[in-house]
Amino acid sequence: MNYEQLLDRAFKQLPNLSEEKSDFKIPEADALVQGSRTIVRNLAQIADVARRDKDEIAKYLTKELAAPVSIDNQSLIIMARIQTGTLNEKIKRYFELYIVCKECHKPDTHVQSVARGYTTIVCEACGAKYTVKNS
Repeated sequence: MNYEQLLDRAFKQLPNLSEEKSDFKIPEADALVQGSRTIVRNLAQIADVARRDKDEIAKYLTKELAAPVSIDNQSLIIMARIQTGTLNEKIKRYFELYIVCKECHKPDTHVQSVARGYTTIVCEACGAKYTVKNS
């Protein structure tokens, strides 16, 4: 087989990645400031869209916002006054790092392992596998 035949064979074996636009949207925080606390009322919805555990998202936000948090039913209580814009930026960054595939840009990923300060993420759509340093 020559190079072009091998190349044609390789392209035939690749999955068909269409240019279709998905209706995936990163959810915005439904936040409410009460005194010196900020309450995110839609933590469960954010976790469902991310297909991750609420505790994992809360842990990320704790580190990023440098404020203690607690989970109460479907809400996240942050022990600091945080502007909604800042909160949405942190949630968007979480999705960029841990949810959306860096290769095919689809949100169909799952965490394979967490070890030595790194999280291994696998894309279910294209099969890409990469590591992200835990923040």
